[in-house]
Amino acid sequence: MNKVPERIMIASHPARDDDGQLAKHIASYLRENGVQVEIKDSVYDAAIVEGIKKSQVDLLIAIGGDGTMLRAGHICAPFQVPILGINAGSFGFLMEVEADEWREKLDILLCGDYRLEDRMMLEAVHFRGEKVLGRFDVLNEVVVCRGRMVRPIRLHAYVDGYLLSSYVADGLIAATPTGSTAYALAAGGPVMPPEMRNILIMPIAPHLSMDRAIILPLGSCVSFVVSTDHEAVMSIDGKSPVDLDDRDRINVSVQDYAAKFIRFQDPGYFHRNLNKYMEQNPSKGK
Repeated sequence: MNKVPERIMIASHPARDDDGQLAKHIASYLRENGVQVEIKDSVYDAAIVEGIKKSQVDLLIAIGGDGTMLRAGHICAPFQVPILGINAGSFGFLMEVEADEWREKLDILLCGDYRLEDRMMLEAVHFRGEKVLGRFDVLNEVVVCRGRMVRPIRLHAYVDGYLLSSYVADGLIAATPTGSTAYALAAGGPVMPPEMRNILIMPIAPHLSMDRAIILPLGSCVSFVVSTDHEAVMSIDGKSPVDLDDRDRINVSVQDYAAKFIRFQDPGYFHRNLNKYMEQNPSKGK
C-alpha cells in the first residue's frame, strides 16, 4: 500500500475543451472524498511548476494524450512528484486510465492500492565548442537530424569518448526505454521494457552506413557530433527544433532522477498491452 495523496493538481491539454470539463468532474469527485484539489487549464501553466517546486502537490493528474504526459514528466520528475495519466487523446500509450473509467481507478488510488513505476530520463547537453548552449530533460528521445532540406547529414556517434560509428543519414535518435515505442520504433528499432535503464541509438534512413539499432550498457554516455554544410536540428521529445551548427556536439546521459507514473496494473501489463497498441492504433484512422 502506498501513501494516499492529499493534495492533487489536475492539468489538461490547453486545446481541448472536453479535457477541461473532465478535469472539473474529477476535481468535484475528489473533493467529495476529502482531497484538496487545484485545477489548471493547461499543462503548460507556470503555476504548476511553482506549486510542485514548493512541495504543494502530492500528485499531478494529466488529462490528454502522450504529449501531455511527456510535458507532465518534464515538470514532475525533478521533484519526484508522481503522475497519473488519464487518456483523452487518440493514442495514449503512456496513459494509465481511460476516460470512461476514472471513477473506478480514483477509488483504488484513494485506497493507496497502486504502485509507482520509474521511467528513466536522459539529460541532453548542447555544446558549441566548449560553450554549453542548453540542457534538456528527456523522457522519450533526443533526435539530431536534417532540417527542411531533403539531404542527409553526417553524424559521428561516440560512446564514453570512443568513436562508435559515423553515419550519413537523415538523423540519429537517442531514446529511453519509454521512447523505444515512439519515433525509434517507427524508424525500425526494438521495443525495450520500461524498467530498463539503457540508452537506445537508432539511425534514421542511413545511407551506406550502419543501419542497426544499438543498446548501450547501463551507465554509458553517448555524444552526437554534427558534420554538415546545410541545416541540421535537434528536437527533444517532439518539441520545437533547436538549430545546430557544423561541429556542434550533443552529450546524452542518464538523468539522476526518473519520472514516476502511477500504475494500477501489475508489471506484466506492458507486454500484454503492446499488441493492442501495435495492431489497433487508433491514430491509423486519422
